[in-house]
Amino acid sequence: MTSDLRNRMYQHKEKVYPRSFSARYNINKLMYYEVFEDPWSAICREKQLKAGSSLKKRALIEQENNAYEDLSMEWF
Repeated sequence: MTSDLRNRMYQHKEKVYPRSFSARYNINKLMYYEVFEDPWSAICREKQLKAGSSLKKRALIEQENNAYEDLSMEWF
């Protein structure tokens, strides 16, 4: 959950925090995201997604982004 997705993606792509999970495993592509009006709803949804199986997560990505394109590519 973040209130500034572009900045968060910049941090991942530039490895601003070199000891972070995304930097260590070179995870820097945005495949899926949702927008919420309030932080509580976003946190609840994030917990719901994290509790789900990888198959469910993959199906959700494929439903919205079946080409597995980096949705943040145009931002940088």
